[in-house]
Amino acid sequence: MKTLYYLIDTLFNLYLMVVIMRIWLQWVRADFYNPLSQFVVKATHPVLSPLRRIIPSVGGLDLAAAVLAIAVALLKYLTFILLGMIQGSWAGIIVVSLLLVLKQAGSLLFWMLVVRALMSWVSQGRSPIDHVMQQLTEPLLAPIRRFIPPMAGLDLSVLLLFIVLQALNYLLLDLLGPLWGAL
Repeated sequence: MKTLYYLIDTLFNLYLMVVIMRIWLQWVRADFYNPLSQFVVKATHPVLSPLRRIIPSVGGLDLAAAVLAIAVALLKYLTFILLGMIQGSWAGIIVVSLLLVLKQAGSLLFWMLVVRALMSWVSQGRSPIDHVMQQLTEPLLAPIRRFIPPMAGLDLSVLLLFIVLQALNYLLLDLLGPLWGAL
């Protein structure tokens, strides 16, 4: 049963990260002709296209994609409840779904920073994926660089953002207890 739980959890979390990346790509106005962007668009378009007819965008936020992210998280927990793998209430499942979207966004940011750091050593800006990772993470790293500029060629903004992400993770763990850890 743990194997089935792991597989369902992983599949839902991966698709949720793709949906979150779609929102993020639109928010930063990333290059949509990039291969990574094209993958994200093609993976989310079949579900988002009908949703966009019902749910309009507001400002720069694609509400249809945000609703899809919450729906994927909700569907994940409904699947677990229906399979008898977890217990849950209908009121609590919405809150847990919103928290899952928040946690996955933080996890996605963490992994994008790791990929960007590793690619800076290997590709040195020549990879299309490196370019889109820069577009996605630069809005968060640029303000940090204003306070802590690169020293001797070493950019500490990524390290500081890692520390902030980890501190936020621990803060939410303190506030929400085992619920945050179980997401």
